[in-house]
Amino acid sequence: MDNMKKVPVREQDPKVRATNFDEVCYGYNKEEAMAEAERCLHCKNAKCMGGCPVSINIPDFIQAVKEGDFEKAYHIIGEDSSLPAICGRVCPQETQCEQLCIKGIKGEAVSIGKLERFVADWALEHDIKPATAKEKNGKRVAVIGSGPSGLTCAGDLAKMGYDVTVFEALHKYGGVLVYGIPEFRLPKDKVVAKEVKKVEELGVKFEKNVIVGKSLTVDQLMYDEGFDAVFIGSGAGLPMFMGIPGESANGCFSANEYLTRNNLMKAFREDYDTPIIAGKKVAVVGGGNVAMDAARTALRLGAEVHIVYRRSETELPARAEEVEHAKQEGIDFQLLTNPVEILTNDEDHVVGIRCIRMELGEPDDSGRRRPVPIEGSEFDIDVDTVIMALGTTPNPLIPSTTEGLEMNRKKCIVADDFTGLTSKEGVFAGGDAVTGAATVILAMGAGKTAAKGIDEYLSNK
Repeated sequence: MDNMKKVPVREQDPKVRATNFDEVCYGYNKEEAMAEAERCLHCKNAKCMGGCPVSINIPDFIQAVKEGDFEKAYHIIGEDSSLPAICGRVCPQETQCEQLCIKGIKGEAVSIGKLERFVADWALEHDIKPATAKEKNGKRVAVIGSGPSGLTCAGDLAKMGYDVTVFEALHKYGGVLVYGIPEFRLPKDKVVAKEVKKVEELGVKFEKNVIVGKSLTVDQLMYDEGFDAVFIGSGAGLPMFMGIPGESANGCFSANEYLTRNNLMKAFREDYDTPIIAGKKVAVVGGGNVAMDAARTALRLGAEVHIVYRRSETELPARAEEVEHAKQEGIDFQLLTNPVEILTNDEDHVVGIRCIRMELGEPDDSGRRRPVPIEGSEFDIDVDTVIMALGTTPNPLIPSTTEGLEMNRKKCIVADDFTGLTSKEGVFAGGDAVTGAATVILAMGAGKTAAKGIDEYLSNK
């Protein structure tokens, strides 16, 4: 085997997987994982660790895989991550740990993400228990939201000996992991539910159907319920729109609604009666991971799908793997294209989307070249459904019901980068509620930071 190339990962055939919601990637088996682990140089000054937002000891866990000690590998990962089976599937490793891998200079980087997934799946299959705190310290922390930042913060605090309760607004635990990411990328029963169970095994308590800001407030958690600190990890679930004509028409959705109906409420399954307009011809506006998820979901529901994105392929913010999978499955990419109007019939139903061609000008504040319309280049795409995947912002419910909680101009909670502490004493925040929509692993990193900040705050109080 060529040591400079990754051990290839088996996947479903594109034509087959485009018709089902089964997981696309099969992952490594034992022999493949050990062969890939052999490629790791076990660098003393491991640059890959610097690219991991939760600082997993990558060389040591891979060394344990190389030796065939998968339980040891799991516990090494578990020192820094409570959700390895999730991270191994949805983290953008290619722009984080793997981008810094020495092997990648002259060949292909070690497949760190796929090795993490293998270890985590092996541990779930063999029901390996996570290491728990030796003793409780008697202090109580409330965590709002069971998404990646909340689960990470709760898990880390439990390992430190805190009595932690997670409050979730929905009827399932996992936040964006259950309502946002499709089954074919992240299986809910096989992976998410089991990872939540591992956090529960650390001693964390969970309460669902609790909408903080309505059911009870942050102040009530602290002053009536007696929690010593609160972590807000409520995510960013408020969808953004373009403000163009026709966005209120029948057949135009936010990606948030479309994916929630399909993923959390199982609209793709015949044994569920969740309504969803699948559409026969669908346009998805946007170029991020959520746009790819919505497009690939619509395809599996039987639609012809077009992705409309105003910049070029170089600027696509989605993971390269997701873009490649979408192309393999037959999704059409209309790049350097921007919608100007959603066309409707007399019944106010979507019948098309009017677009204009774009060209790239000077860089904007994000560092990417600004798309500029080409005058007179308008054209129509015949569609009956439009899905807007333009990003999300935090729901204002918690800040509006919490006295003394500072917000910024983007309606995000202001929190210290190094501790997660907000303007309100004893209240910490992290993840998308602070940064706006970002990746799962960055939310986890924020949860980890806040757990350390809460520990330091309560230890010195």
